[in-house]
Amino acid sequence: MGYEVQVLNMGRCEVAGPEVFWMSRWNEWIELYFWMVVIRGEGRTMIINTGPPDDLTELNARWSSAFGERGALKREESERPIAALASLGIQPEDVTDVLITPLQIYATANIQKFRNAQIWISKRGWIEDFHAEKFPMHVPRRFRISDETLHYLMFDGHAKVRLLDDVDEIAPGVRCFWAGVHHRSSMVYVMETARGRVAASDCVFTYRNIEEMEPLGIQESLEEFHRTCGRIKRESDIFVPLYEPEVLARHPGGRIA
Repeated sequence: MGYEVQVLNMGRCEVAGPEVFWMSRWNEWIELYFWMVVIRGEGRTMIINTGPPDDLTELNARWSSAFGERGALKREESERPIAALASLGIQPEDVTDVLITPLQIYATANIQKFRNAQIWISKRGWIEDFHAEKFPMHVPRRFRISDETLHYLMFDGHAKVRLLDDVDEIAPGVRCFWAGVHHRSSMVYVMETARGRVAASDCVFTYRNIEEMEPLGIQESLEEFHRTCGRIKRESDIFVPLYEPEVLARHPGGRIA
């Protein structure tokens, strides 16, 4: 069993260093990419995350208020999710599974465009990042799940929602475990491929976070950071941080496996 795994860029922005690296890099700007991961095999076409909203105005107003114009998300027309998938010969109706990590609008905004897909979300995250928050969230609900997406999840697409346990299986050769660190809804997805086990997650932003064990800046738990990074190293052979531009340097053309 071996899935094909490829990444597609959904846009880019810059953030201040301490957002990516805990209490450091104060005078640096760091570019982030927003990857969609495409997983194909065993009769399934899966994607991890669905890309930012069609209209970036409101999102960019919020992000620019923190970082100025450098913080605005920039996107080419070819990087819109439907266009990007079409470059691989994939139409929205071909997608069988949408895997979300985390519940933030840059990941969830286009769930409703994939009407044939099962939608996989952390059960813990669905509760703690949305339905029953343990503490006041720093991101308002509409920037986690838009009204349009929420309506689909609660009504037309309700029967397709699958809530994942902290350790779970999505399909033979595709499993997941709860990550935390960045958000309560952050997951690690692990796919069996011809190159070994490929894992992808938003729980760290860069290779340096996990390879040098430099904790993520915008995180909710240092304990979760160390525990989750250790598990990723034990249980995967290739790791894809979902905001790391260097993925393209390590995997030309975005082809992971």
